[in-house]
Amino acid sequence: MHANGKTLLTDTHPVPERCSSCAIRHSGICSVMTSQEVTGLSQIAHHRQYKAGEMILACDDNPEVLSAMKSGVVKLSKVLLDGRQQIVGLLFPPDFLGRVYSRKVPYFVEAVTDVELCCFRHVEFESMLKDRPNMNQHMLEQSLKKLDTAHDWMVLLGRKTAEERVASLLYMLVTHSKLKSGPEPVKNGHDTCFELHLKREEMADFLGLTYETVIRQIRALNNKEIICLNGRREFSVPDLSALARAMG
Repeated sequence: MHANGKTLLTDTHPVPERCSSCAIRHSGICSVMTSQEVTGLSQIAHHRQYKAGEMILACDDNPEVLSAMKSGVVKLSKVLLDGRQQIVGLLFPPDFLGRVYSRKVPYFVEAVTDVELCCFRHVEFESMLKDRPNMNQHMLEQSLKKLDTAHDWMVLLGRKTAEERVASLLYMLVTHSKLKSGPEPVKNGHDTCFELHLKREEMADFLGLTYETVIRQIRALNNKEIICLNGRREFSVPDLSALARAMG
């Protein structure tokens, strides 16, 4: 079965065990590839693991590899001339890390949680793209999706209230969480605990708020029972639609 829902009658090529059991086999770049293409990709792939807080790439690095995220959360940040950090994005599985046909990294890339990446050398991956329009189209669509996300975040920073900003971030964390029940969208998170991956200071940095404001807004959402705090680093969501409405 292909990502678009159409059965590929000739796609009977077996995939390597590590790919068939991979958490992102049917999402991201692999979702648009035939079994034979996945096998070819696996032959040029290797895995890398990073601990929470570990730097994956530094700004202006020229890495030799591209990566698909298998697990964990990664933050992208810029450091201003006065030393202040600005988080400009978060990546979740199966997001792609790196730029095709480009080497220079314009930001710092740091593991927020323990992270596992499936890595491919630039030259070999770009060679695969040359005669595979399905892969090229996917990469283009993902680039446009990232641009849309950046535009949405401009609206958040420019127009949304503090509560709406915090609710938007929590909604993002919930909808990107990988649930044991599978890849279906979360409808009710009351019985599921979600990890608040970012520290309060990082949330403030990401949302353009002060530390104290973030604390107040999290407590306000908890008092309204839009979220339920389960300790400092976990929360549950009784009604996801209520959280969505709180986003503004």
